Amino acid sequence: MALVPLTDLIQEADRGGYAIGAFNCNNMEIVQSIATAAEEERSPVIIQASQGAIKYAGLEYIIVLARQAAESVSVPVVLHLDHGTSFEQVMACIRYGFTSVMFDGSQLPLEENINQTRRVVEIARIFGVSVEAELGRIGGTEDHVSVSEAEAFFTDPAEAERFAEETGVDALAVAVGTAHGQYKGEPKLDFERLAEINRRVSCPIVLHGSSGVPDESIKQAIERGVRKVNIDTNIREAFVGAMRKVLDENQQEIDPRKVLGPAREAGVAIIREKIRLFGSSGKA
Repeated sequence: MALVPLTDLIQEADRGGYAIGAFNCNNMEIVQSIATAAEEERSPVIIQASQGAIKYAGLEYIIVLARQAAESVSVPVVLHLDHGTSFEQVMACIRYGFTSVMFDGSQLPLEENINQTRRVVEIARIFGVSVEAELGRIGGTEDHVSVSEAEAFFTDPAEAERFAEETGVDALAVAVGTAHGQYKGEPKLDFERLAEINRRVSCPIVLHGSSGVPDESIKQAIERGVRKVNIDTNIREAFVGAMRKVLDENQQEIDPRKVLGPAREAGVAIIREKIRLFGSSGKA
């Protein structure tokens, strides 16, 4: 299949009461893991690339890999920019063929975040590209985006309602207690805040920093309106863990395929597990 926008898939998820997994990629093997897992689970899926991934792999390589992945499976695949913090980066991704972009203006004052996000939405609409935005700041570090615990703050439901109405975004990432990267302890999500945001906004909600969040908390978040769940760290852990195992067992191994092959299989396993948790298995 050709790459598809996020909008139709996430709206269908909203009607069905499940979430779609958004899995970060950094190389060919992880892209293959995402596509294989989605096909085996008969699930729609979102392949997303952060600014760090684009810097590492190259924008042209990312789009070619994602297109090939989409064409190799029979389930819908979205290519999404994760945490685009500049207008220029977002426009470049639209120009190269991303079908969904995130403009992250959460570090900006509310009025400026609204204005810049609305500008991105207006342009993206012309090309049929979906837009995700963020309100409130999610703690932790992901590639070039870093927010300390002192700087992080939860999303205000009233501001979320205004933001969604004035920008027309297709999805809204909110801060309700998750963080990027590996957790030091068990995260505590503010489910009441999440439910209130869901009641006030018309667009689906996105949960960032979901690796390490207990399964039961993920299920409760989906019950309260989360329709896109971002996973990155769990994939890295499974991928690198499998590589370490191969090299620990055979320190003389020099064939990258024998190291990356098992890592790819580990990626498939963790992504399939997440797809079933999110409830999107069998929905394609």
